[in-house]
Amino acid sequence: MRRVTALIAAVAAIGGMTAGVTPASTSRSAPEGVGGRKLAWSSCHDTTTPALQCAMLEVPLNYAHPNGTKIKIKVNRLPATAPKDKRQGPILLNPGGPGDSGLWMPGYISGKIPHDVASTYDWIGFDPRGTNASAPHVTCDAHYFDGERPDYQVGQGTSKVWLEKAAKYAADCAAHWSRFLPHMTTVDNARDMDSIRRALGVQKINFYGGSWGTSLGSTYGQLFPSHVRRMVLDSIVGPTIDWYDHNILQDKEHQRRFDAFAAWTAKADSVYHLGTDAAAVEKKYLRVEAALRTDPVDAAPAPGKIGPAEFEDTFYGGGYNFLRWPRMATVLSAYLTKNDTRPLNIAYNRYTAPGADDGTFPAYNAVQCTENNWPRNWEFWKRDQAKVNASAPFYTYNNMWYNAACMFWPYQGDQAGRLKITGKGLPPVLLFQATEDAATPYPGAVAMHKALPGSKLVVQNGGSFHEILFHGNACLDDTFTAYLRDGSLPTGKGFIAKTCAPEPDPTPVYVTPSSSATKAGPALRATDPQAIHGTR
Repeated sequence: MRRVTALIAAVAAIGGMTAGVTPASTSRSAPEGVGGRKLAWSSCHDTTTPALQCAMLEVPLNYAHPNGTKIKIKVNRLPATAPKDKRQGPILLNPGGPGDSGLWMPGYISGKIPHDVASTYDWIGFDPRGTNASAPHVTCDAHYFDGERPDYQVGQGTSKVWLEKAAKYAADCAAHWSRFLPHMTTVDNARDMDSIRRALGVQKINFYGGSWGTSLGSTYGQLFPSHVRRMVLDSIVGPTIDWYDHNILQDKEHQRRFDAFAAWTAKADSVYHLGTDAAAVEKKYLRVEAALRTDPVDAAPAPGKIGPAEFEDTFYGGGYNFLRWPRMATVLSAYLTKNDTRPLNIAYNRYTAPGADDGTFPAYNAVQCTENNWPRNWEFWKRDQAKVNASAPFYTYNNMWYNAACMFWPYQGDQAGRLKITGKGLPPVLLFQATEDAATPYPGAVAMHKALPGSKLVVQNGGSFHEILFHGNACLDDTFTAYLRDGSLPTGKGFIAKTCAPEPDPTPVYVTPSSSATKAGPALRATDPQAIHGTR
């Protein structure tokens, strides 16, 4: 899972197109609903997918008090077109985050599988509570991610500034959203999914979730096993690990992916001229970062400057999507060999530049900080993270400061908690995992497979995409399609039911900036074909 402002939407890792949704207006079809509130569908006015329909669903803020304060969830659907006797019901979709929008997913994912299967499902996207087009949209500090931010590296003397910044963010959230934040956990979102199910008027749903979406899906399955027909979890968060320890696993895996990038770049010295061994390339990366400390680059059209923090943010995404490597290597090569900062500016605006506010960062914190007892003592963090940084310096302090608000979060603890996942009463769940995934490391999939009796684990050995479906890998995608078609599961008898090969590394190419490249505004994370998402 990963950061919401910079990496919002799995459209990325899976390439994407805009959902183009607008708020629902006059209903153009009959309301639906059995045992719950009704959905009044209307056109989303989406020019790419004209059949897409939108609605707002009213749900309780606190499910313990269902008649109390209400909030609204934005939902959309691409209706099934197969004959009624062939239809298989709704499939709810979530890309992770926590908090990322799922409104782009019905049109995109349904277009990635054969029409005879896609047409049998109602494809359902939604914005998690408090985010995006759901109401209210929680914002704590609209300018939290504006550049130039303090240096992530503790050796640069910025720890006090970051601690103050994180504490203020937590305080701002509490000051404005004290009634809302305690009710943004994974359990709350899973209950919203069941409200969607009831509003759709069905007894069972299907589900696809990636990254944090695997926590959401497994939590839904634990709460409502009798309402699950089929479930697919892609790039899996372990069912028992706490979020602080999960971040440490990420730090180590991101270091491995950065080392892999450096080795790939070194093999392409004739293209990038950054050295012929990985260590030389990594030193060049640090050289650029050091230069940006004294001479940051103009971030326009994004606000502010690109300093070392923004530079790191631009690069860590290569751990989610190795198709970024040519652009990343070009950034270093252009800066060091041509004194050209345009590729850095373009990459920052394309991948990392902040949106109009703090995006889904409040939801990210509300889930992760509230669901575990985080360490509250900065001295502990400082000592513990220094140990991690000794072997994984690429990402450790970046990740630490991104999560630092959890030191101060006012709703922290086990009172909401993450459910114990047992899989009791669930049908067979199909699991997908790459062995080199940096955002949701491989041990999480192993643990989830053990926790869900009857589940089938499909492993991409050597793969590194975060969310591995829909990249054109037939071994993976055909397995997904067969399961959606008729429930067919891979037949391997071992712990791993099926193994698939990874995609080849990208071809080294110098990504020459176009004349108009720097004139475009900051890309919308959910519509950028190169964007990536994930659980941080």
